Amino acid sequence: MDPAVAESVLPADLRARLSSLVRLAPDPDRRDLGTVLADAEILISGWGCPRLTADVLARAPRLRAVIHAAGTVKSLVSDAVWERGIVVSSAADANAGPVASFTLALITLAARRTLTMAAGYPDVWPASADRTGADGLTVGIVGASRIGRRVIAELARSDVGHEILLHDPHVTDDEAHRLGAHRVDLAELCRRSRVVSVHAPLLPETKGLLDADMLALLPDGGALINTARGAVVDTDALARECATGRIDAYLDVTDPEPLPQGHPLLSLPNVLLTPHIAGAQGSEVRRLGQYAVEETARWVAGEPLLGEVTREALPRLA
Repeated sequence: MDPAVAESVLPADLRARLSSLVRLAPDPDRRDLGTVLADAEILISGWGCPRLTADVLARAPRLRAVIHAAGTVKSLVSDAVWERGIVVSSAADANAGPVASFTLALITLAARRTLTMAAGYPDVWPASADRTGADGLTVGIVGASRIGRRVIAELARSDVGHEILLHDPHVTDDEAHRLGAHRVDLAELCRRSRVVSVHAPLLPETKGLLDADMLALLPDGGALINTARGAVVDTDALARECATGRIDAYLDVTDPEPLPQGHPLLSLPNVLLTPHIAGAQGSEVRRLGQYAVEETARWVAGEPLLGEVTREALPRLA
């Protein structure tokens, strides 16, 4: 991984723990990776790691496991990895916690129409009791991903009477019920939810899933939150809806990313844009390294990897 990233993801105490499990190769000069790769059995990767192509793997004949101290491995893993039978693990579970916490904070802000209230200050001062609140909120979750499930669990744990709707074609009614949600089709979810939060991976079938027709179904005063992938939402259609002031948007991801200068979403007072910060940041990135170290311990002990990614599951993951 990028050396600057490595210092944060794998600080000294975690490297010491690694050293008790395996023989760590010295930090290589990037121009001399071949020497280190030739002996490597485990590769701990992270942000900044080059794609593991057949050419790269040819220099790592002993490699048996890739343990990724970050989230998605889609840009990292090539067919050659699977063809070699190399085990792959991701720290996506460790990254899910910060994203879920970020999303829950945005749901609270969205329920109170915080952006619209802030833009109208001081005209809306003082806020009156008949304004919108967060109790008894209907929240629509698009995608029962690991993050979507965490968000559902936290909302269901609340004692303020949230109604949680879920759209995910891979989840049954019974499974949704066990999660704490009621499974509905996307149109019904959009019609009934005051806040819609996107947690679906970007797949051919989810690209533009929330299009103009679906966004038009959101109730007046509703909000869309996207901490998943920008292209799941039709950006132009969302900009048109937000420009009317009818709905608000809280976007940690966009399509394209970043948005070009002058894009309408950049200047709308009822749109919050953040630069892909929902995942682990700052001191939180240590969680990714800790997860990778514990996965290494499991691999060395011959135990199943908690974050294992299979070739079959990869297309459905973020």
